[in-house]
Amino acid sequence: MSLRIIATGGTFDKQYDPLTGHLVFGDSVLPEAIARARLTEPPALELLMAIDSLDMDDSHRQRVLQACERSPQRRIVIVHGTDTMRETAEVLGRAALGKTIVLTGAMVPCRVDGSDAPFNLGFACAAAQLGGPGVWIAMQGRLFPWDDVRKNREAGRFEPAR
Repeated sequence: MSLRIIATGGTFDKQYDPLTGHLVFGDSVLPEAIARARLTEPPALELLMAIDSLDMDDSHRQRVLQACERSPQRRIVIVHGTDTMRETAEVLGRAALGKTIVLTGAMVPCRVDGSDAPFNLGFACAAAQLGGPGVWIAMQGRLFPWDDVRKNREAGRFEPAR
């Protein structure tokens, strides 16, 4: 396997709980999403954590970094919450691992009709396989270097920081 997908949670992997009316984590949707993508070479999947990125702290980011360091694959996709994706990308970028690492997520959970999650996952897998070493954010059909991206919350999109 030449590609590893690391799951950290985020909206991508949330589901609606009809009893509480909230989005919550259950079983990861990633095995099903990967199967639906029909990748010719199945990636290695690591379910590292299931956390909202707003709840992430430095210890969580260190776990993500360690997972990337120990990965035998040099091409990695990280499914991450969009709110602090940039902060995790910075930790990985400053580590300069010499691997191609692409973070992606979703504005709408994968299990919800009209979700951007399947497209973002496919785009990130392609970017990880075609891109050069470094840390990237792949969202909404655009690929950004980790040090030149921001989430524009008002517009609901990612854009260059400069």
